[in-house]
Amino acid sequence: MRKIFFIFTCIVSSSPLFAQEPADALRYSWITSSGTARQQAVGGAMTSLGGDISAAYVNPAGLGFYKTGDFVLTPGYNFLNNNSTYYGRSEKDKKNGFSFGTSGVVLGTGTEKNRKGKSSGMAVALAINRTANFGSNILYRGANNQSSYSQKFLEEIKKNNERDPNNVASNYPFGTSLAFNAYWIDTVAGGTSGNFQFQTRAPISTGLLQENTVTNRGGITELALAFAGNNKDKFYFGGTIGVPFLHYEKQATFTEADATSNANNKFDFASITENLTTSGAGVNLKMGFIFKPVEYVRLGLAFHTPTFYMMTDRYNASVTANTESYKGMLTQESGLFTNGTDAEFNYRMFTPYRIMASASYVLREIEDVRKQKGFLTADIEYVNYAGSSFSTDPEGDESQSTKNYLKSLNSAIDKAYKGALNFKAGGELKFTTIMARLGAAYYGNPYKDLGHAEKGSRFSVSGGLGYRNKGMFIDLTYVHTMGKDVHFAYRLQNSAFAGAAIKQTGGNALVTVGFKI
Repeated sequence: MRKIFFIFTCIVSSSPLFAQEPADALRYSWITSSGTARQQAVGGAMTSLGGDISAAYVNPAGLGFYKTGDFVLTPGYNFLNNNSTYYGRSEKDKKNGFSFGTSGVVLGTGTEKNRKGKSSGMAVALAINRTANFGSNILYRGANNQSSYSQKFLEEIKKNNERDPNNVASNYPFGTSLAFNAYWIDTVAGGTSGNFQFQTRAPISTGLLQENTVTNRGGITELALAFAGNNKDKFYFGGTIGVPFLHYEKQATFTEADATSNANNKFDFASITENLTTSGAGVNLKMGFIFKPVEYVRLGLAFHTPTFYMMTDRYNASVTANTESYKGMLTQESGLFTNGTDAEFNYRMFTPYRIMASASYVLREIEDVRKQKGFLTADIEYVNYAGSSFSTDPEGDESQSTKNYLKSLNSAIDKAYKGALNFKAGGELKFTTIMARLGAAYYGNPYKDLGHAEKGSRFSVSGGLGYRNKGMFIDLTYVHTMGKDVHFAYRLQNSAFAGAAIKQTGGNALVTVGFKI
């Protein structure tokens, strides 16, 4: 039977905040296309097409097709349904909300002589776009007789070769210490001072009823300043300076309860609640060119540098456990270790680079775009999801323990993820002032197979209508998305564990309203 430690409640822990996990790296890089209604209607393909303000976020060379200017607004509405399966049981949850696509202004420097004589020209654009939406709700439940969340704490104790209960009670204020002080985990009887073993109070062999609820909010909003030019309407080139602002909020509560009616096994239930807020700003560059070997063919190539982010995490956690007649119900909060405030950690993050290649075929390619009959376009994109990495902030915590943790995190990212190809394609037909569009996109599996059914993909189909007349245009689009993903409440090194298989269905309805300027 372990001792009762009161002293920990008045000690402010100096341990750094380690709230990052490999899933964060994927969240900020495995994102689908976003843009204007026109771009989304054709599957998001914009690497060789051009002539749309959303080219600033894909291939800025496409802005070189502008001879005049546009002012554009793109409001939208998203909804997402998650169907999760965990140990054979299925649950559903959903999240709806407003969003927006590419909006802003683009100005071309063309003159009447340029349009007729195919002379050189330039364009500049200032735009804003919701490049990622993190909003989703996840719920799963199941009966598990293979593992317990508490084993995660035991593995941390073993990894650090902890044998002193005083250290366990105070050195891990965002998980293990909370679980120990609430008696979710406990010492093994018969230990001596400084030489204790540890165990879980959860009755794994007779089964646990587990539930995980995760609420995600936030997104990435990126400002873009883009420049483009063309040489004799044959070679187009451009670059974008992007400044993304990231905000992410997560509240997760994992609960496991005794699956039996035994009131004497000293365990009823235990739960851990974690609250994380991540905010940051970054910078990236996008570069590309488009070449027209003949009038009706466009070939495009673009490169996106990694985004460099300065990030701040604010984090708190609490554990509640009911060990019935043993110690009753106890709750322990991380604020006891942090003077009642959220812990804060500053760090740097790099997202993966992207390479895109594309081809477009324009039906009746002529200078007067009003007389063009439509187009077909397709993009292929490579993203190295294993290329994400975290590092310390020179003005923050640069202790060796923090460096070691981030090094191990980067190694885990390398082992968990891989490069993948994304495909996007679509087309448009013009009927005087009315246009009809269709598109599709497939986003490949970013996971390496680690033996726990890690696999994910996303597929979307889209369609829309457009109207252009007398310097005004309106585009309407609906994008339907289907996807597969996995979610792990916890991972273990030395025991069997499982994640929830998630099937996603969602939609995005958006409208772009623009005016020639």
